[in-house]
Amino acid sequence: MRLLCVIPGYWPAFQLGGPIFSLYNLNKTLAKLGVDVSVYTTNVGLGGRVPVNQEVNVDGVKITYFAFTKFFESLGGTGWQFSLPMTNALKRSLKIFDIVYIVAIWNYPVAIAAYYCRRYKKPYIISPRGLLYPCVRGRKSWKKWPYYQLVTRKDLFAATAIHYTTKDEAEKCHLPLRLKNTAVVVPGGIDLSEFGDLPGKDKLRQSYPVLKDKKVILFLSRINWKKGLDILVRSYSILAKKIDSVHLLIVGNDDGGYMRKVKNWVREYGIEERVTFTGILTGKEKLEAYAASDIFVLPSYSENFGIAAVEAMACGIPVIVTDQVGISKEIQDYRAGIVVNTNAESLYNGINLLLKNPDLKIEMAANGKKLVREHYDINKVADTMIKVYDGVIKRP
Repeated sequence: MRLLCVIPGYWPAFQLGGPIFSLYNLNKTLAKLGVDVSVYTTNVGLGGRVPVNQEVNVDGVKITYFAFTKFFESLGGTGWQFSLPMTNALKRSLKIFDIVYIVAIWNYPVAIAAYYCRRYKKPYIISPRGLLYPCVRGRKSWKKWPYYQLVTRKDLFAATAIHYTTKDEAEKCHLPLRLKNTAVVVPGGIDLSEFGDLPGKDKLRQSYPVLKDKKVILFLSRINWKKGLDILVRSYSILAKKIDSVHLLIVGNDDGGYMRKVKNWVREYGIEERVTFTGILTGKEKLEAYAASDIFVLPSYSENFGIAAVEAMACGIPVIVTDQVGISKEIQDYRAGIVVNTNAESLYNGINLLLKNPDLKIEMAANGKKLVREHYDINKVADTMIKVYDGVIKRP
């Protein structure tokens, strides 16, 4: 099988969000299983760090980072990513692939890949990764609605299948948009071998002495409006007044200047000394953050999956997520964490419950590890995706 994956941004631009981690893990695992995987992407967020307009091999995956033109930045933080070199490569090479897997929605790489798939009658799957959720479509709808009508609608309706990472995403996006094509649900996955030998609990505390002897509440994700940081800061400000031994650790990169708002809230609530911002952490440093933490929180307003929550569970940390996180139902079913509403009081109650019940923390940590092993092991996910790809290719 020759698979072409088209995505606007890719490894190692992990600051662009969870789908980058998820797709990187999936593609390298597919390559190990014998799939011929190529990736067409842009060098967004990677200026000077990767070769441009030439193929490189990373973990068995053939990646081409195409240069793109910066305009239409009003469409989003990374713009529309118009790329003439990618366009030419698609025209020249699309015929050699058996199937095309397209990730994302509101950008040029997605639009041009879908267009040429239709033109050359090549089967393709679109994976929106949360970008079709009602609250996301409704945000800045003045520009998304006409783009959807002119471009995205045709791309979606003509796709052989739409891949969602949770049942929640499929239920809230597929039928409401009146899509008639096949909806497949396959979760994201992680490489469990990366979480088998964690650093010591005190490793991160050596770098951040303020964490010493504290119960650490960890938030690890992009710093943007979707992640519910306003809820988190409000709930933690209540907690901090009642419990001296807790500290909030916020790990992640600033997305569109939202960090400034979060730090302003922290200052307004007078909890500057009780909150630590580390910026983005990857690799060993990210594992150190998980290992040092007692509770993981993801209070998102919209989250199609929640890869960081999966990583936290793999590390044996009890998690608290809102009911707007795509895997919240699975977490609830496995008693792998606490699911709360998207408000500060509900989040405060969830954190307080775990802090006061160590036995519950232990139980949920064990259940979380079981959930990850059974559903989010990247090897199992890759096997399922191969079956999906085969089914699409063989469809008459």
